[in-house]
Amino acid sequence: MKYSFDVFDKNPERLAKILAENCRKRRLDKGLSRRSLSEITGIPEATLERFETKGKISLEAFLKLVVEFDWFDEMSAIMSKSKFTTGEELETINRNQRRLKGR
Repeated sequence: MKYSFDVFDKNPERLAKILAENCRKRRLDKGLSRRSLSEITGIPEATLERFETKGKISLEAFLKLVVEFDWFDEMSAIMSKSKFTTGEELETINRNQRRLKGR
């Protein structure tokens, strides 16, 4: 099953399912069963199954998968980019780049 994620479709549940499918494919590409991946990462096998079938997983468990599947650089690059949709939002981002605390 091939998923595409339209940048205008901001449905978190759909994105979670796409990420889960990509993780499942990566697990299978590496020749790992859920049990063996569970042993390597410390993520319970039931959690892996829930993620692969429903797209539900904790951030901590997801990050363990990111590290195991060597996606750390890609995830860091994505999260480090400032996103803006309007000029006003860009001005706010630029003005707040050195902030250490919220308002």
